[in-house]
Amino acid sequence: MLGRTARPAARVVPEAGTLRGIWVAKGRDGRLAVYVPAEGGLRRWTETRPGARDWGQPVLVPIAGLTHLSVTQDANAYVHFVGRRERRKADGRTVVDIVYAIQYQPGRPVSEWRSLGNPHKAAEPAGRLGEPVAVVTPSGMVHIFVRNADGGLTLRREQSDGKWRPWDDRRGSGIESTLAAIALESGRIELFATTADGILHWSQQAAGGALGEGHPARLAVVPGTVAVLETGPDRPTFYWTDPDGRGVVAYRAGAWPTALGGVPGEGPNAALRAHLDGYDCTVLAHRGVDGSAVVGVGVTEDEGNGVWWSDTGVPCLAPPVLALDAFGRVVMAVVGEDGVPRVARQLDEPGLTLSEWRRL
Repeated sequence: MLGRTARPAARVVPEAGTLRGIWVAKGRDGRLAVYVPAEGGLRRWTETRPGARDWGQPVLVPIAGLTHLSVTQDANAYVHFVGRRERRKADGRTVVDIVYAIQYQPGRPVSEWRSLGNPHKAAEPAGRLGEPVAVVTPSGMVHIFVRNADGGLTLRREQSDGKWRPWDDRRGSGIESTLAAIALESGRIELFATTADGILHWSQQAAGGALGEGHPARLAVVPGTVAVLETGPDRPTFYWTDPDGRGVVAYRAGAWPTALGGVPGEGPNAALRAHLDGYDCTVLAHRGVDGSAVVGVGVTEDEGNGVWWSDTGVPCLAPPVLALDAFGRVVMAVVGEDGVPRVARQLDEPGLTLSEWRRL
């Protein structure tokens, strides 16, 4: 069911050429928080109570110069932010570094942003640093992966005492775009990157073990569209947009990619597991070719039996994101064409039926 839009709200517009997107996180008390880029940083809305329709007033999380952002959570539901920042110096130079912050409780201030530097010392290669992606293992160790200036993989990890290890060059070459990474419940990390020749897939053999070398495979992937979800015990499924027009595809190591359909446009896919009508389902979402948010539902790891897609009809500037609220209901969030975030929530009806869209 398509929702109706509500009355206008304050416009949120990021500076031209800076960070764009939308992120949702659920705190330990069950309240959801929505983060959207705004002038001078991120604007955050938090539910007034778990699963509520009402949201508090927006709060600015100040951080200037972000070009990319990765948001993840740990076992305590702490929200970790890792960003790529560009700053213009008085002499005209542009300095690029990776910055990190953490939020411990919903609606509370975010910690100071800490610079983790840049694996490159010289300005020219430092400026070609890619987009970071962060994961946190169940033990609480933060891992930050980023494509370096040479197209290889670079890693920085937090130690158990809270100190950060130096940048670690994992070698490799040919990485083209944003990495996709996941820390599985077992503690293992899997990492996926696109190259001109296909993909590279890193897989830890054991939690805390060596990441090893990226395993190459000649799979056709639209760069920047990969999402990953743990769909079985210690088993991730990767989702991406097929360049040959088959829509979204699903891939698990050792199997052939499965075409799922859909009409994805530019940008990443979103993936979430949810219980619908008593079934363990995977919910997928993307920004369609016409610019509106599209959602699909299928039984988890049963892609061969089909995914049912629905166009919400709501135009969005960035690909939609998905989350579960405190009651296990699916929540979809988008940034409308006017720059204002909107949220729709699963209704108590068969299948996946969304409520009216609420402008924040």
